[in-house]
Amino acid sequence: MTYQSSFTTRYGSPEMRAIWSETSKRRVWRRVWVAVAEAQAAAGLVSPEQLDDISANANKIDLARALEIEGEIGHDLMAELKTFSEQSPKGGAILHWGLTSADVQDNAEIVRQKAALALLIEALREVLLKFAGLIETTADAAVMGFTHLQPAEPTTLGYRLSVYAQDIFDHTESLIHLRQALKGKGIRGAVGTSGPFVDMLEGNEVTPEMLEATVMHRLGIEAHIISSQTYPRIQDFKLLSALAGLVGSFHKFAHDLRLMQSPGFPALREPFGEKQVGSSAMPFKRNPIKAEKICSLARSVFAAQIPVWENAAQAGLERTLDDSANRRDVIPQAFLGCDEIVHTARAILGDLTIDEHGIAEQLDRYGPFAATERILTALVMEGADRQQMHEHLRQHSLKAWSALQDGQVNPLRDQLAQDPAILKYLQPGRIRDLLEARNYVGKAPERARAMAGRIRERYKMETDER
Repeated sequence: MTYQSSFTTRYGSPEMRAIWSETSKRRVWRRVWVAVAEAQAAAGLVSPEQLDDISANANKIDLARALEIEGEIGHDLMAELKTFSEQSPKGGAILHWGLTSADVQDNAEIVRQKAALALLIEALREVLLKFAGLIETTADAAVMGFTHLQPAEPTTLGYRLSVYAQDIFDHTESLIHLRQALKGKGIRGAVGTSGPFVDMLEGNEVTPEMLEATVMHRLGIEAHIISSQTYPRIQDFKLLSALAGLVGSFHKFAHDLRLMQSPGFPALREPFGEKQVGSSAMPFKRNPIKAEKICSLARSVFAAQIPVWENAAQAGLERTLDDSANRRDVIPQAFLGCDEIVHTARAILGDLTIDEHGIAEQLDRYGPFAATERILTALVMEGADRQQMHEHLRQHSLKAWSALQDGQVNPLRDQLAQDPAILKYLQPGRIRDLLEARNYVGKAPERARAMAGRIRERYKMETDER
């Protein structure tokens, strides 16, 4: 077997692969040719018999024949055009009349990009609704928060999940707007002037603008006001930047999930199949391979920004072809990478395990240190000197931390409940209540539920309607 991309069989859904398949590409090319012929027929330039012949053969993709011709002439679009023409003896002669390759390829590209974005956005909605359910379930579940990868203050698991959901929500909204904003080249010939159509339609009541509008309407896309041989390549960079931003947030989620599956930060575990093998060498291993896959693919999607930026920045005058080869791979693979990332995240979210024991153990171990802030606030409210008490609590905390490092049970509760300087202001029972970290989560539960509600309000109605 010859070389295949990992996206051929391993990564990406069948639906996303279908959009970026050779067959799909050629089918959309033919849609453009047919749409142009229809507009030309409406202007009286193409006969009904020619149009009927073309339309009847539009879906007869013959990849083997097209590749055979391409092997001879070295031009994939011309090879497909010749194949289509061979299949359409009456109408084939007028196919591609007035067009340049980019009139076909660039408009077809936007048709496929919009289809791919629609598929991706639908999957993102499903991911966000799964986030909403998990957030609601865990909105009150206290966990130890970490800053600098060191124990900080308690938060809730739902609030932590809300951080990821909020970012993905914002990216999804941006992609919805981007999909609406994507524009094609239009039908304008070799350098975008519509010169061939001005000549073709001279004396005709149909103008080049009218013909183009008819074609673009049939394709379901709009055209840029200005285009040269291609649509502005900076649009590709905007697209890839949006996809890179999206996967950056999924990378954050997956990276944190990898941490939360480690012994140091126990909180969540990704699904692990009954027969799944974690390591070829260590039978006990339960490696977070789903989250790691998300991180790996996210890096590839991020890297795809680089060539499309250079395509836009280094395109000479009306067009050079040094964008063509890399665009064949980077754009489809960016979509396929995103698709695999989103579907993997959906699978993870659908079967997450909450490590309740690890969470509780961590709160008991580190929670009292975080709760010293509550003690300090209460002491000042009772009239104590804030700076003196801060130092007092710091000394107690350092002593207790050393005891923890020596393997002892955290002694901080007992130390503070027996300190005369503190007892002058607070009773022992009050001190112990304040040191219960599970109660020190502030507004986290309410804000988490608000985030879940925002997701449901935006997407649940649309899901129900479908």
